[in-house]
This record gives sequence, C-alpha cells and structure tokens, in this order.
Amino acid sequence: MSRIGKKPVPVPSGVEVSLNGNSVAVKGPKGEMNAILSDLVSVEKNDDGVLVSPINKSQQARSFWGLSRS
Repeated sequence: MSRIGKKPVPVPSGVEVSLNGNSVAVKGPKGEMNAILSDLVSVEKNDDGVLVSPINKSQQARSFWGLSRS
C-alpha cells in the first residue's frame, strides 16, 4: 500500500476544489490550477480533504495512486 496515497490532500480555507470525473480544478487566492488524472484512480472530496484511491489492485493503478496524490 502506498503510504503517500492513503493520506488525504488537505484543502486550506479560502480554496475551492471542484471535481468533474477525473478532472480536478482548484481555485484560491494565489491563482487557479486544473489537472486531469488517470482513469486508473478515483478522486473524491470529503471533510478531511481530497482523497485519491486506485480503482483496482493492478500494479499500474497502484503506481498512479501515489503519483496522482502527490
């Protein structure tokens, strides 16, 4: 298991995160950023932040899990 991938990405106050499938858009006081993540990971927003998880247990999905989280 990825130690990096298990941790949610914290979202500071004043920052908006919007998810549309595997597209992630972040808007805050310092600017905007858009990223499209691999189809091998799923992204969801919860109270702790943004959580990235692999869709299956394949080696490639687990590789993209930690990469997408960082």
